[in-house]
Amino acid sequence: MLAVSQETKPVVSNGNGVEINSFHIAQQQLDNVAERLNLDPGIHARLRQPKRTLEVAIPTKMDDGSVRVFTGYRVQHSLDRGPAKGGLRYHPDVTLDEVKALSMWMTWKSAVVDIPFGGGKGGIIVDPKQLSKGEIERMTRRFAIELAPIIGPEMDIPAPDVNTTPQIMGWFMDGYSSLMGRRVTAIVTGKPLEVGGSLGRTEATGRGVTISVREVARRMNLDLQAAPAVIQGFGNVGRYAAALLQQECGTKTVAVSDTSGGVYNPHGLNVADLVRLKEEGGRVADYKDGDRVSNEELLELPCTVLIPSALENQITAQNAGRIQAKLIAEGANGPTTPAADTILHERGIVNVPDILANAGGVTVSYFEWQQGLRHEYWTLEEVNAKLERFLSRAVANVWERYQQEQVDMRMAAYMVAVRRVADAIHNCGTAY
Repeated sequence: MLAVSQETKPVVSNGNGVEINSFHIAQQQLDNVAERLNLDPGIHARLRQPKRTLEVAIPTKMDDGSVRVFTGYRVQHSLDRGPAKGGLRYHPDVTLDEVKALSMWMTWKSAVVDIPFGGGKGGIIVDPKQLSKGEIERMTRRFAIELAPIIGPEMDIPAPDVNTTPQIMGWFMDGYSSLMGRRVTAIVTGKPLEVGGSLGRTEATGRGVTISVREVARRMNLDLQAAPAVIQGFGNVGRYAAALLQQECGTKTVAVSDTSGGVYNPHGLNVADLVRLKEEGGRVADYKDGDRVSNEELLELPCTVLIPSALENQITAQNAGRIQAKLIAEGANGPTTPAADTILHERGIVNVPDILANAGGVTVSYFEWQQGLRHEYWTLEEVNAKLERFLSRAVANVWERYQQEQVDMRMAAYMVAVRRVADAIHNCGTAY
């Protein structure tokens, strides 16, 4: 018997019943910086829309013999500075506009750290928690086949994102390689080490957040020793940021959360115990040494450093006035709306934007791509040293623009990034 189902696309809300469109936010951010840069109108118009958008049907055989058809997307915003780069997310709330926004943010992220990539993003509308390992593998392999016409090591290189793992990247690579008739290790990054992955990739985004916090705090004359930190989202980004901030800066994590909710202890949480709990399949809500808080309440707790590393649109005009942090570093993509940015800036809160704060992942992905093309393996010390140089230099460039222009950190980062992309378009001779 053949049973075919089609996932539906939900409305994205800020939690107060108000619909928030991530792509419109991304466009508004570009419009703001384009005006500030006096950007060529033709280049501005070109960058407001993605270069290429692909929607695919992904028929997948389920364990019971039925077939479900999932919807998948791949969006390439810009190829002006190099091949598209960006993750694949598996989540029931994936929408085309969300993927378009994320692809645009990837363009700016690659540009602000000055690596030769454009921006791309992809995803499948699915709750992977409802699928078996075999079903996820079959869906992933089919997704690779459906995307094959527009991806490749010199055209578009996917990577992990929300609910995707090194194992999933390995399946994706193998599916694509089978279609090509040869092993193509440089088709994806974030792969297992055994099949061409890079040392340091797993913790790269969290390490990049740590570097960004440390470098900006130093310029703010902000002492991080024993400073309270709050982290929304205790996945791959949040847990490494918590551990590395404690290890390298002496920061005290007082609250963390996941989809089950949050836990708060003003005297500090045992990060190692929380990491172990998560690795054993537990939830933050199961942690006993602290008070329960919601993800919304967690954002408003007293702290020095706040790291939103969950999903988009978490800090809005509704709650920005109640944020108590002195320094925010966006571990997630797009967690702050433009209206909230204005409020935070007016209140003197420094917000290190996603395109800078969480650029460690794409930077080490660039290193992995290089290793794949060259058939090399770099040591962990080499990878971390290169990441330190790239991120420290990027923070210095953005901080200089921040000081010169007297704008917020997001505008400063966008001015650096958009100018680099616009110059690439201009120097190719044909903008439109």
